[in-house]
Amino acid sequence: MFHTLILSVCAYFSFAQKNQLNYNLLIGTYTNAGNSEGIYYYQFSADGSSKAISKQKAEEPSFLITSTNHQFVYAVNELGKGNGAVSAYAFNKTTGEFKLLNTVLSGGDHPCHISTDRSNRFVFVSNYSGGNLSAIAINSDGSLSNEKQTIQHLGSSTNKSRQEKAHVHSAVLSPDEKFLVVQDLGTDKISVYAVDLNNPIKPLSENPLSVFNSNPGDGPRHISFHPTKPLVYAVQELTGSVTVLAFKKGELKKLQQINMFDKVTDKKSGAADIHLSPDGQFLYASNRVDYNDLAIYKVTSNGTLTWVGSQPTLGLAPRNFAIDPTGNFLLAANQNSNEIVVFKRNKTTGLLNDTGNRISVGRPVCIQFVR
Repeated sequence: MFHTLILSVCAYFSFAQKNQLNYNLLIGTYTNAGNSEGIYYYQFSADGSSKAISKQKAEEPSFLITSTNHQFVYAVNELGKGNGAVSAYAFNKTTGEFKLLNTVLSGGDHPCHISTDRSNRFVFVSNYSGGNLSAIAINSDGSLSNEKQTIQHLGSSTNKSRQEKAHVHSAVLSPDEKFLVVQDLGTDKISVYAVDLNNPIKPLSENPLSVFNSNPGDGPRHISFHPTKPLVYAVQELTGSVTVLAFKKGELKKLQQINMFDKVTDKKSGAADIHLSPDGQFLYASNRVDYNDLAIYKVTSNGTLTWVGSQPTLGLAPRNFAIDPTGNFLLAANQNSNEIVVFKRNKTTGLLNDTGNRISVGRPVCIQFVR
């Protein structure tokens, strides 16, 4: 009896522990070239395997987020010619059912990034071709307001083919949600706006509180905040580098800039995404064009980076990647080879090993974990 009870308890905790490690995935894609139909939802298990659950037809849902409780999904529709938009969906994370609530204009062409606050009062949308960002209020039913605050960026920089005008690429709230940090690839500027989430009409300051000037031709694209230190890590698309920045009271101060390769060659960079491991010990950044790999860095005690190595993503154009909340896996979305590659993370060394697991999705460009 006692022996049976012990076995039952052990079995229960084994099941519970395994169940706690299970997360699901939302995958955003490009649909206008290739075989994707929109947003895909997958089960992701503790052993790194996956299984398709559902899909939602959508046009160019290249970046998406969920509400804090995962009951709503917000996805950009990366369209031009005045059709850039954001769509809101009610979402059942158990069944994978989507219900379109509404679609509103994003305020600019080719919205490429979207973020939200923890209380889900606004979405912040980066319009790449429009060169602007919009704050759009979220209604009580999860739908999006037609009213928005749009802030236009102006300027250009040294790369005439890519920096002929402003190109806002991402906007991310600081951990205390007092500031919005905005990356403009076209002007080589990272702008910090004051945030008032209690203002339903204009949550952002009209002008930035501070502006950090990247090196001419860098092309700031995405950032990642350190989980415990007042630090920001910015990936520079055009030069294939990472800038380490101290962040204090809305001001950014450069501490370091480090290449995403161990030696300088004639290869062209197309740096894309950047994430820290959940424990803040390692940083990863993806590079496309001639590299198709992930740069791996160790985060030192003062927050600067030391080179660990690089890991080929085993595909083409890793536009996006994600580390699962347990820190056990890194999933690389290879846009041009229509596949997500699942790597196992070594939490001690930061190195990655191919699990052999793949998720076949047309033009995958955004991965979000759902619990």
